[in-house]
Amino acid sequence: MIKITNISKTFSGNQVLENISLDIEEGDVVALIGASGAGKSTFLRGLNDLERPDSGQIEIDDLKIDYSTITKQEVLELRRKTGMVFQQFNLFERRTALENVMEGLIQVKKLSKAEATVIADAELAKVGLTDRKDYYPKFLSGGQKQRVGIARALAMEPKLLLLDEPTSALDPELVGEVQEVILNAAKNKQTMVLVSHEMDFVYNVATKVLFLEQGKIIEAGSPKEVFYSPKNPRTREFLSRHVKNLEFYLKGLLISAIFVLLVGGFYAFTYLVRNTKKPWAERRNRIFDLILVGILTTPILSFAVLGVLVILKIRGL
Repeated sequence: MIKITNISKTFSGNQVLENISLDIEEGDVVALIGASGAGKSTFLRGLNDLERPDSGQIEIDDLKIDYSTITKQEVLELRRKTGMVFQQFNLFERRTALENVMEGLIQVKKLSKAEATVIADAELAKVGLTDRKDYYPKFLSGGQKQRVGIARALAMEPKLLLLDEPTSALDPELVGEVQEVILNAAKNKQTMVLVSHEMDFVYNVATKVLFLEQGKIIEAGSPKEVFYSPKNPRTREFLSRHVKNLEFYLKGLLISAIFVLLVGGFYAFTYLVRNTKKPWAERRNRIFDLILVGILTTPILSFAVLGVLVILKIRGL
């Protein structure tokens, strides 16, 4: 278990983090959400001493550190146990994707080049970049660069992986490929703390959600608890747009399903009324045909109706 106790931080007299404590079980994915300036990234970067807290402690297995008295050796030990994925990728431009992943293995873990190559190859394969391993960063898309960054962090086998807005610098069409890599890491029980404004992604990947406001945790719980049964009014306000959008799409699916049932039922009823003189066996077979057609066309009609509703929503009609 990872235990974080009373993390505090001030900038120019302003309290940006105030006594934040958190217990993280192995395999947990903790998501930090909240408005910009709430202290999410400061807290995340403080955990591995990129932004040193004024006070507080962290325990990872047998490593126990007090940030107010942390030494250079303890910083090195802390960073051996934590991996970091940045918003802006932070790759070495003059090293290939493979060499970027190998760097920490050679410099920090002191592995041989041959050993590092085997591990780096395997990690790049996990993120779908085997065919790009010899490319330099300038020849990679933003999504590919971020996947290299994740592979580099995972290659170090961190006890705790920290992800600071890993998709914020990406074009919308590239977000999905990075999120898929993170989801796969979560399925493999990689312990993570992440900051993200992608609420759908947070809901799908997190095991625990923390809502930060002015440097304090004001709401904590499972994604279902925080998103759909928030206790704090500020949390409800922040998540209201996300929940409303989800409710809108669910209502759209319900309306489209009802529409299909009504049309199909009306058609079947009128067929029976108009063909009362035909033998029952013929009418029964016809009804079965109608039911089969309804089953096959329901998804198409449902998505068509939903599509119209989405367009109307986008246009504000």
